[in-house]
Amino acid sequence: MFDVGRRQVANVVGKEDRKAAVAAYKERKSVAGVFALRCPSAGSVWVGGAPDLDKIQNRIWFQLKMGGCPHRSLQAAWNAYGAESLVFEVVERLEDEELAFARAAALKARVAHWVAALGAEAI
Repeated sequence: MFDVGRRQVANVVGKEDRKAAVAAYKERKSVAGVFALRCPSAGSVWVGGAPDLDKIQNRIWFQLKMGGCPHRSLQAAWNAYGAESLVFEVVERLEDEELAFARAAALKARVAHWVAALGAEAI
């Protein structure tokens, strides 16, 4: 009986920890910004914007691994040179905006700036 009770207590503590972790995740702030993908082997650069820079690389890498990236030139570089040849870098982090539309407009403008500055393809 003692073991069963101890497991039940452990489950309650585990649930509280899980709830605290979920609450902390929901309260975290996402950082918007502009990123670049470089392929030195192909001599290509792609620039894009993301409302959450912490997640965008995983999303793009997943799309590329599955062969479902909507950007054909990026997918072609991945297929030809492999994952090792692509370099992900954050080129600019945006300040936190209260209004979502203001943040989206600022992000769009900064992506356009970096596409022109780096001679890159927008993604």
